[in-house]
Amino acid sequence: MQAFADRRARLIGTMGRGIAVIPTSPERVRNRDSHYPYRHDSYFYYLSGFGEPEAAIVLVAGDRPQALLFCREKDPDKEVWDGFRHGPAAAREAFGFDAAYPIGSFDEKLAELLAGQPVLHYSMGHDADWDDRLVAALNRVRANVRSGAHAPAEIRDVRVELDEMRLVKDAHEIADMRRAADISAGAHRRAMRTAAPGRFEYEIEAELMHEFRRCGAQAPAYSPIVAGGANACILHYVGNSQPLRDGDLLLIDAGCEVDSYAADITRTFPVNGKFSPAQRDVYELVLAAQRAAIAQVAPGKSWDAPHEAAVRVLAQGMLDLKLLTGSVDGVIESGAYRRFYMHRTGHWLGMDVHDAGEYKVNGEWRPLAPGMTLTVEPGCYIRAADDVPRALWNIGVRIEDNALVTAAGCEILTDAAPRTIGEIESLMAQD
Repeated sequence: MQAFADRRARLIGTMGRGIAVIPTSPERVRNRDSHYPYRHDSYFYYLSGFGEPEAAIVLVAGDRPQALLFCREKDPDKEVWDGFRHGPAAAREAFGFDAAYPIGSFDEKLAELLAGQPVLHYSMGHDADWDDRLVAALNRVRANVRSGAHAPAEIRDVRVELDEMRLVKDAHEIADMRRAADISAGAHRRAMRTAAPGRFEYEIEAELMHEFRRCGAQAPAYSPIVAGGANACILHYVGNSQPLRDGDLLLIDAGCEVDSYAADITRTFPVNGKFSPAQRDVYELVLAAQRAAIAQVAPGKSWDAPHEAAVRVLAQGMLDLKLLTGSVDGVIESGAYRRFYMHRTGHWLGMDVHDAGEYKVNGEWRPLAPGMTLTVEPGCYIRAADDVPRALWNIGVRIEDNALVTAAGCEILTDAAPRTIGEIESLMAQD
């Protein structure tokens, strides 16, 4: 738990003076008395390692810095129904807080802690219920102004500093991400081995989910996309309900979560195990774009450099495939390539699949630095149309990997998932 304590100390150090409040996520009702599977707030967990609902962290900066935890009390009767609760005393010891209190005392205790503080560090606007609680506490302090109390005169978004902290992963985080990547890569290999004409998309989704849980992942990092044929041209397709047809490609975008850290992999492969000539052409184009993008993932390179490299390769390929006319510079300047490639080439990756952190600093694309983790995911999506060569109709290809920026360049964490046509066809040919 030392890593979590170190993060709290670092945040307190950046605050200067004042008080920070970071609550966790609430439990959410799915329907009637059934809840969605619980997932803690990433910012809260990043600072605590504490996974129970109904909890909040309060950090006090200044001459006497403190890290306080508010959580549910022990309740043997409720534990019979819902499982173990640490309770404040055990949580304080286990997670290294200076003090811990029942969550039921939060509102009263917070008003006491706010009195006399110059700044409240809190992410206003992200949770209306917690906003109301914080405003109520501030007003309780303001109501005692004639007794000499004063409330913080300034509110700063605590997530600004936390986003910067979360951008660069430490050794513990990288280890979790390696594990998530390895399990997810294994799930993609399983999908390639089990896909076949006549099976349904949801059957392949089930194979992915089985492999995630079999290998110790707690959950999928996001809703899996298992898209056969034309469905691969729907970027966020999650229906996963259609039969797989001989001669079609299958695009799978799926990754698991391990100890709160995500993997995010996309692979595209032929349902029957053999790429057609047209499928091969599009796939090799996207793979070349990804290789060009990965070559730009290195310290000091701008965030946008991989995207620019991928777009240039894709634009030339679209011209070669007769999808577009003109010049490479022309189709890039006009944005004509976006008809077949409409998203960016990557995003930050970490505790959230689209992880925290700004992409620009002072109006300029952020330079990459060792310890940052990101996806590299070019694609090409060709819907049926009169001005599109018929052989290319309904071919959707995306290849996505997870990159860790290193001192020398980058490490691809998801290399274990077959990527080349030879690797894919060889795996799918195995009994």
